[in-house]
Amino acid sequence: MTESPSKINAPARACKATATVRAAGFAALSALMSMSAPPAAAADGCTVMLCLAAPNWRGIQECVPPVRQVMHDLSRGKPFPKCEMTGAGNSARHAWSAAPDFCPPQYTREFELEGSKGYTCDYVGAITVKIEGATFSRTWWNGSGDAVTQFSPAAKARLGTWDRRFDDDYAAWRAALPAPADPN
Repeated sequence: MTESPSKINAPARACKATATVRAAGFAALSALMSMSAPPAAAADGCTVMLCLAAPNWRGIQECVPPVRQVMHDLSRGKPFPKCEMTGAGNSARHAWSAAPDFCPPQYTREFELEGSKGYTCDYVGAITVKIEGATFSRTWWNGSGDAVTQFSPAAKARLGTWDRRFDDDYAAWRAALPAPADPN
């Protein structure tokens, strides 16, 4: 006795239908996953340290996302990422600013309080990069994503060229200071 062709093809049709349902489900899942935000990846401390020691990290396409991610993370109270591969004397550390003592003068703002003066800093923190035990650079940053890097004299000598914004801001601040009173 032979079976009818419809009974023989029934498992094949069922298999095709199952495959179609699976494919549609996979497509829907893929679409859903692409609409949701990808999980945030922790920034690599070694990459960030190298980027912040560069003459201008904003000019290096691969540096911008991890540096911005670290600033974002720091503003949310996360710790500065570690780099286990640094040699002796090489490190990067974060510290919160505290005007007027730990804030560059060109970014320190003074305001009047009742009977005294108060101070604020344009930047909320600074990431200091040390190379061979000496401060190489200090990147001052704020929550809006603005940052400026202060390079040490040794860093400037090594680099030859660097982002001069910190130096230019300092020169403009100095030029705007009132002239010293004539002692005569």
